[in-house]
Amino acid sequence: MKKKLVGVLGLGIFGRAVARQLSQFDQDVIAVDMKENIVNEFGNIVTKAVIGDITDKNFLLAVGLDHCETVVVATGNNLESSVLAILNCKKIGIPIIIAKAKNKIYEEVLYGIGATDVISPERDSGKQVASNILKHHIENIIYLENHVSIINFKIPESWVGKNLAELSIRQKYELNIIGTRLHKGGHLKLNVDPNTPLPPNIILVGIANDHTFEKFDYLGYLK
Repeated sequence: MKKKLVGVLGLGIFGRAVARQLSQFDQDVIAVDMKENIVNEFGNIVTKAVIGDITDKNFLLAVGLDHCETVVVATGNNLESSVLAILNCKKIGIPIIIAKAKNKIYEEVLYGIGATDVISPERDSGKQVASNILKHHIENIIYLENHVSIINFKIPESWVGKNLAELSIRQKYELNIIGTRLHKGGHLKLNVDPNTPLPPNIILVGIANDHTFEKFDYLGYLK
């Protein structure tokens, strides 16, 4: 299983949603907030929940944030705190910094000081942000109903040269392949021959239970 270490700075509604989703898929999460009751609530949910000031670089180093691959700065209502947290993350060498912004002006500021990606709670849910951190092969998911979704995903390297019949995809992943694309956003080709070897670098399109398929992809089991 492929795990990631992710920091979540700020446990408001949005930050809690990100931390819960990451933890649901057994990822290591360091969660930080100033409110003791919220931190205590997450003590048994995330890997490490800490009370502290996200604008203090020495504190972030002390809790091990410098070991994170990705940090989500989820305090979008306080621009000063977000700016200082992002600057601290850059100083301690965090490769990917995702920040929450409450409006377009905040978004421009946060990009300007070095955020890798800036999200808006009006546009992006906490679950979506967590999913973007976790995914390995999935390019896009269209949620239909009752956890049934249309999923576009990059072909795993181990599938190249094999056909659908021998891969037993339906049995292993509860996935029905309905088409292929030569590249992301390319024309959808339907009626995939189950006996034709799959070429490299294509996008596969299938219908699946999104909970099952996301779990396989997020945990690195899609092989």
